[in-house]
Amino acid sequence: MLLVTAALGSLAACGGGRERPSADLAASQLTTIGVNSYLWRAALDTVAFAPLLQADSAGGVIVTDWYANPTNPGERVKVTVTILDQDLRADALRVAASRQVAQGGGWVDAPVQAATVQKLEDIILTKARDLRRKSFKS
Repeated sequence: MLLVTAALGSLAACGGGRERPSADLAASQLTTIGVNSYLWRAALDTVAFAPLLQADSAGGVIVTDWYANPTNPGERVKVTVTILDQDLRADALRVAASRQVAQGGGWVDAPVQAATVQKLEDIILTKARDLRRKSFKS
């Protein structure tokens, strides 16, 4: 026990009253969330058209509830965005979408065009890059 106390005391004395050195981290990593903050904000902005079911910033998962466009009420979509990294990179983002169409008084699963998911990813990445650019200009 005396050894632990002495070790803690010597560690405390190492500071010598000096300030801690500041870390030189990229702005994309200065975040209290578990994923890239630019991707997170851009993803939330992009899926804002639909109500959110889940938004877990620590795990990087955003899940919307079913959304039916008022101009096409016979179809609805649900989007899941997963941010996989703290870096602003295209492979740090995964978007999945589900689509259903009204049929016989209920909802039936329908295919989602790959181009739709790709377009959502492109929109999120573009917004994230714009947010990053704007943060460096400020």
